[in-house]
Amino acid sequence: MAAAAAATAGPLGALQAGGTRLVAACCTRLGLGLGLPGFATSLRVGPVICARGWTRAAVGAAPRRGYSSEVKAEDELRLRYLEEENRGADLKERVKMHSSEVGPFVSKARAVINEIANLPVPTIAAIDGLALGGGLELALACDVRVAASSAKMGLVETKLAIIPGAGGTQRLPRAIGMSLAKELIFSARVLDGHEAKAIGLISHVLEQNQEGDAAYKKALDLAQEFLPQGPVAMRVAKLAINQGMEVDLVTGLAIEEACYAQTIPTKDRLEGLLAFKEKRPPRYKGE
Repeated sequence: MAAAAAATAGPLGALQAGGTRLVAACCTRLGLGLGLPGFATSLRVGPVICARGWTRAAVGAAPRRGYSSEVKAEDELRLRYLEEENRGADLKERVKMHSSEVGPFVSKARAVINEIANLPVPTIAAIDGLALGGGLELALACDVRVAASSAKMGLVETKLAIIPGAGGTQRLPRAIGMSLAKELIFSARVLDGHEAKAIGLISHVLEQNQEGDAAYKKALDLAQEFLPQGPVAMRVAKLAINQGMEVDLVTGLAIEEACYAQTIPTKDRLEGLLAFKEKRPPRYKGE
């Protein structure tokens, strides 16, 4: 599954709408729906889905959505997108919010981003514009991040006497290290694509094109690299990496062993071996 989210106004309203997208390569069958709170309930997931603009629906609004498919054949790579034209609340709306509303609002935003982080498929954040505050927290929940050189990103909440509340204080140190993460959060510094690449916040930096979607196109290229691989293998590889990073090496190796064991009885594993022997592309079914 793939998604794309516009650099959403974040859970604390410190964000400007911009051009962040989330692209997720769907390498496993998720059933009839993907239960993301609020904005994407019961969304049917195809091999690649792109979604834009998440936050507004996280507080209960009903955004407008549009669906499209660029490839018709069921067996081909499908590229689909979910558009949300409502880009989210701004600081003026945050000023009007009663203090009793802030906690539940942030909790819902955090739940949405956690759901994205826990998707059993690779996710790629493509940052073509602004990803400030919650926009960057959304990107940090993804497995891979790419950005245009002109993109702007940062956790800027301390400027408003608040802190990142949708995972930023936890995921940024895990991505770039504790000391540098503290520096960026304490200073509310905003980075461009080259600066973000230099500190390891993103994997790829691209010069922006005339269409303004250089990072998005790179993310789709990466998704197409991911898609041919075994669905079960992709799911458990992500699980092994994510869980292994939270424990010591010995425990991590045990997690890897348990995840590897899940691939042994699958039909896909036998199909992969047969395809290799016959020198043809494998036909994986996620079984």
